[in-house]
Amino acid sequence: RIFDLGRKKATVDEFPCTVHLLSDEYQQISSEALEAARICANKYITKVAGKDSFHMRIRVHPFHVLRINKMLSCAGADRLQTGMRGAFGKPNGTVARVNIGQVLMSIRCKEANKEAVIESLRRAKYKFPGRQKIIVSNKWGFTKLTKEEYLQMKEEQKIHTDGSYIKYDNGKGKLSEYFKRQERLRA
Repeated sequence: RIFDLGRKKATVDEFPCTVHLLSDEYQQISSEALEAARICANKYITKVAGKDSFHMRIRVHPFHVLRINKMLSCAGADRLQTGMRGAFGKPNGTVARVNIGQVLMSIRCKEANKEAVIESLRRAKYKFPGRQKIIVSNKWGFTKLTKEEYLQMKEEQKIHTDGSYIKYDNGKGKLSEYFKRQERLRA
């Protein structure tokens, strides 16, 4: 299964806008439903905004295994069947157990592509059972900082980019590492 797609290597600065798809019910979502939603959202956003205009992340993983106790229904099956005796079933599929308010999918993009991302998640909603909500986050990309906090900390050089995430500079550590980082920031 693929849980990250789009432009995964894009830095934090490139995609400031984030849109989440939240579950509104306590339920189990099958791995097939997750895959169908991922494909649906990816197809739409790739067609409208382009394949390098976003980074999508599936935030739930189907680790829970479902079992089935198969019953025979042919003639003479009454001698083979045991009913509820030893009813432990065989593995049948995997599901992700989801709570209310848990994020199912997240997409980070540029502000210009926000509407296309919202529409792609709206289409992906139909692949899931139950109710979902689409939320436009006030956070910067996949970070924990709001947009104002991010810009302020970036200006004060308290954070620096680390791929699709950030690293906090708390002023502790080796002086040699600090000077190397300062040299890189000046260049």
